[in-house]
Amino acid sequence: MLKRSLIAVATATLALGICTTANAGSRLDAVKARGQLVCGVNTGLAGFALADSTGKWTGIDVDLCRAIAASMFGDAEKVRYVPLNTQQRFTALQTGEVDILSRNTTWTLTRDTQQGLNFAATLYYDGQGFMVAKKLGVKSAKELDGAAVCVQPGTTTELNLADYFRANNMKFKPVVIENLQEVNAAFFAGRCDVLTTDASGLAAILTKDAPNKGADHVILPELISKEPLGPAVAQGDEQWIDIVRWTIFALLEAEEYGISSTNVEQLAKDTTNPNIARILGKTPGMGKAIGLPEDWVVRAVKAVGNYGQMWDRHIKPLGLPRGLNNLWNKGGLMYAPPIR
Repeated sequence: MLKRSLIAVATATLALGICTTANAGSRLDAVKARGQLVCGVNTGLAGFALADSTGKWTGIDVDLCRAIAASMFGDAEKVRYVPLNTQQRFTALQTGEVDILSRNTTWTLTRDTQQGLNFAATLYYDGQGFMVAKKLGVKSAKELDGAAVCVQPGTTTELNLADYFRANNMKFKPVVIENLQEVNAAFFAGRCDVLTTDASGLAAILTKDAPNKGADHVILPELISKEPLGPAVAQGDEQWIDIVRWTIFALLEAEEYGISSTNVEQLAKDTTNPNIARILGKTPGMGKAIGLPEDWVVRAVKAVGNYGQMWDRHIKPLGLPRGLNNLWNKGGLMYAPPIR
């Protein structure tokens, strides 16, 4: 009896191993077969993901999806964007509605372990802040006791808000609104005293949405949390998360080595630097290792530029400094493992 049980366990284990092997890379295969990457993005946040009047999406989160599409297909336009609010985003990824969630989402332990998600890497280091009307005369978040605060549900923002006020023995009245545009409208209409979200989001709102060109409002100096924002994929496909993760690293490595959208093709032909030769596929092997063409980095950088170019195009206009998002050798936290 024991022997038969052991045989049954061994057979089941073998079957599971075969199934796991067969499913490896299934998302990559599905995207290739579809001929298009499906990318979950914000419903509209300047600098990260925003559609213009013609339906064209731009932003740093959008550029990551374009880079992945370019690396796979040689065409950065082979992306379909699915705008998702905070309540929809994880379900869309879990059910396979989107291939990647590239939507200024904070990497946390419970999201990474209990919601069927895997975060690839940090694309943007952020922190939560507060915006108020200048007429309130508030200079610090410590002066917000009793304030009505506009916040989106189902976010780390909502949890951090409660923690911060509790820790500082203050009270607040939450004004919880799901839709981002409606939250902003409620704040500017005076339904709440304070708007809270990631500091980058506040800067985007102040720059793009605030009345009187933002002259009547101010972002308070405190950051009350760590918000490492990055893309996530569904658990269970190591090859797919590798592709997303190493695309981010490749864009960082490109900036570090001076590889840009304007010189990448020439460097791929002429470089004598062994590191650049590996990154750009002149020395083959890195493409095969990840399941992409050998020139996958050339394709990505040609399409969107390096990380610094993406920053200058989308984030710099918001008036935000690079700060923590600078390269490691320039005082920031952006550090990519070697492509070798």
